[in-house]
Amino acid sequence: MGLFLLLSLLLLPSRLQAGRSAKCDTTNYGIKQPDRLSAPEGGSVRIPFSFYHDWQLAPDPRVSVALRRTHFHGEVIYNSTQPFIHEDYENRISLELPKGQRPGSLQIWNLQKKDGNLYFCRIQVETLRCGRKVWQALNGTKVTITPAFETTTTAPTTTDVGDLEDSKSSTSSVLSVEAAVGVALAVAVLIIAILGLILYLRRKRSKGLKTNARAVPEGSVQNTEEKYENIGIKRQQTEPRMEPKLEPKDEAQGDNPILYASLTLSSSSSRAAPPHLPPKEAPQEETLYSLVKV
Repeated sequence: MGLFLLLSLLLLPSRLQAGRSAKCDTTNYGIKQPDRLSAPEGGSVRIPFSFYHDWQLAPDPRVSVALRRTHFHGEVIYNSTQPFIHEDYENRISLELPKGQRPGSLQIWNLQKKDGNLYFCRIQVETLRCGRKVWQALNGTKVTITPAFETTTTAPTTTDVGDLEDSKSSTSSVLSVEAAVGVALAVAVLIIAILGLILYLRRKRSKGLKTNARAVPEGSVQNTEEKYENIGIKRQQTEPRMEPKLEPKDEAQGDNPILYASLTLSSSSSRAAPPHLPPKEAPQEETLYSLVKV
């Protein structure tokens, strides 16, 4: 009995190890990503992926995503753990993977012709009992770079919501460019029309000023000069003239001599004639006598 118990204790660790190894060697794991994608030169492409497994993750799973190119064992161009980016993709590649989520995407910006290649996603996690586990997509995603003037199209064999969103966004971007061009042309035509109207109004206004300047009568200057000459003649005719006359002393008045004087006033009731007409008759003279006692 004691011998049997001793053998059981010796075989127990090996059985536990065998059960643990069988559980860790599960085949229920993998990565899904589209077979083909295409994008225009100078644009961007998003490679969606989703991974699955049956292992129990550690409290800190340390999920790491890497990307290989050309073939299954090709060089690594991106690693989120180190972090590392190949010099050919420097500042042109980024990872989108929310914490605790299994679907994500890798996006490459400012695409070049040489970026047309085959890309494989690789996942690495820390499990609770099976240690570190690493697995990679088998087929990868073939990315085709199209000329810049062609519309971006995506043709993944596997249906993916992210790929449909990419195609919609590329189509909407083309439509937005066409709308912007149309608006720009409309604004340019409006500006040209406004400038033409302003030039037409200015030209019409300048012609009107020249016509008014030419319409001034030539005889207006002569009439103005005659008016001022007539005023001068009228003033000369209305000014009183004093012509004192001394009468001979009357000897019969005695010691109080009386000095007689006469004042002649000249006036004209009619308007003065213009300088170029023959002069009218002399105005009538009136004699005013005044008695002055000396």
